[in-house]
Amino acid sequence: ACFRQNITVVTIYSSLGEEALCHSLNETEVTTVICGRKELKKLIDIGWQLDTVKRVIYINEEGISAEVSIAQNSTSWSVKSFEEVGKLGAEAPVDANMPLPSDVAVIMYTSGSTGLPKGVMMTHRNVLATLSAVMTIVPELGKKDIYMAYLPLAHILELAAETLMAAVGASIGYGSALTLTDTSSKIKKGTLGDASALRPTLMTAVPAILDRVRDGVRKKVDAKGGVAKKLFDIGYSRRLAAINGSWLGAWGVEKLLWDRLVFTKVRAILGGNIRFVLSGGAPLSGDTQRFINICLGAPIGQGYGLTETCAGGTFSEYDDTSVGRVGAPLPCSYIKLIDWAEGGYLTTDSPMPRGEIVIGGPNVTKGYFKNEAKTSEVYKDDERGLRWFYSGDIGRFHPDGCLEIIDRKKDIVKLQHGEYVSLGKVEAALAMSPYVENIMIHADPFHSYCVALVVAAQNELERWALQQGLAYTDFADLCQKQEAVVEVLESLTKAAKQARLEKFETPAKVKLIPDPWTPESGLVTAALKLKREVIRKTFEDDLAQLYA
Repeated sequence: ACFRQNITVVTIYSSLGEEALCHSLNETEVTTVICGRKELKKLIDIGWQLDTVKRVIYINEEGISAEVSIAQNSTSWSVKSFEEVGKLGAEAPVDANMPLPSDVAVIMYTSGSTGLPKGVMMTHRNVLATLSAVMTIVPELGKKDIYMAYLPLAHILELAAETLMAAVGASIGYGSALTLTDTSSKIKKGTLGDASALRPTLMTAVPAILDRVRDGVRKKVDAKGGVAKKLFDIGYSRRLAAINGSWLGAWGVEKLLWDRLVFTKVRAILGGNIRFVLSGGAPLSGDTQRFINICLGAPIGQGYGLTETCAGGTFSEYDDTSVGRVGAPLPCSYIKLIDWAEGGYLTTDSPMPRGEIVIGGPNVTKGYFKNEAKTSEVYKDDERGLRWFYSGDIGRFHPDGCLEIIDRKKDIVKLQHGEYVSLGKVEAALAMSPYVENIMIHADPFHSYCVALVVAAQNELERWALQQGLAYTDFADLCQKQEAVVEVLESLTKAAKQARLEKFETPAKVKLIPDPWTPESGLVTAALKLKREVIRKTFEDDLAQLYA
């Protein structure tokens, strides 16, 4: 409706702190806010700091009437329900005021890992460039499809996906990351999760969500044990061999047999009808990609893009079964690599050229709202008028034109003796430890080793403690026990060896954290990426202790 009236939409993560919310709303001079109960409560708390808000449209949900009456009594805002606004439109329809391609459709505030959020200006041309490009990759998108939506719409991957579904006439079912499956934490035992109830054919996923699905399946299989586990392991290894190209793997009739015996039950976790999963936000580990691909029997398309490129960049072909890569450039994108000599990545590297990823094309956005300095730092126009965005990500091109993300400039720290540690690369490798729910590697340039903050996987650590006969009062107490710390550190060292990490990349000390990092706690973004600076500040004393 806003696009049809050429009204710019501002998206803001509900998990942002008060300072960031005020900054975003005031900077864009927002006049109308659409929100739910939780957001309305936050809005009332900061109402006195908001300069331009005149109207609030609330989504009716249980218990919101208390916040509505507070807003009506304590502010000058016009407060209306979504239903009331719908009636206004029905009674007095308005002709369309169509936008130009160059008009700003969305100002999307990124939940950045440092400082105040930046508002990325996306034009209607940017949005349509990405949508039309994705339509050429996923076959037969249309009215028969059902899409599972559970990421926030303030996330570029979700905004692009839902706009695409509206364009092709697919149905959209709304859920949440905490209610996705039958065993999700906010689902009452014995009732259906969102995916089981909806039975979607399409879904997008960030790697952290797919990792959770993989771990959930593995835990279930391990808990069953016996014949069920044996059957799963054999079926999985046979299908893995087939996907890796072996004629001795499970093909044809045998594939159907394993599907019926083993994988149908796994597929039921996500409704049983999935035909395509788009993974974006960060590179997906090869282990998870293979696992989900085999268990769901559906291809996983890996995409690479940023808010600044309107989610457009690269996208793997529908039938590409290779792992660890994010596909070839989308039809709307040009991609080039440029040397980053300081990090040792050069386009002349053999056997594959490496360097910083730079994306150009009609999907590259205008820049950051009211932030010319930052815009001119990472956006450049060439002599042909083509706009390029300098991503800060490091990639390499395979001979067939597919891109692989191998590093990030911001994530590289130089240790005392000159060795470079890629924090993201190390974290991805150590996340394979069964004791790791989440992990952040910290490297102090004034020391020769790195350390780790580990959000411990409660079930696994408690199972180990039970086997050891270790007494503890609660999970927080268990995380303090020296025996538990040693066990997790040994597990991390083992994972590091399997991933062939250098000794200086393997954490020498570790601190176990009992409480999960969630977007609500402000320690991770809505896409579950680490907010390094916030975590560093929060656990400042613990990190200092690890280096003491």
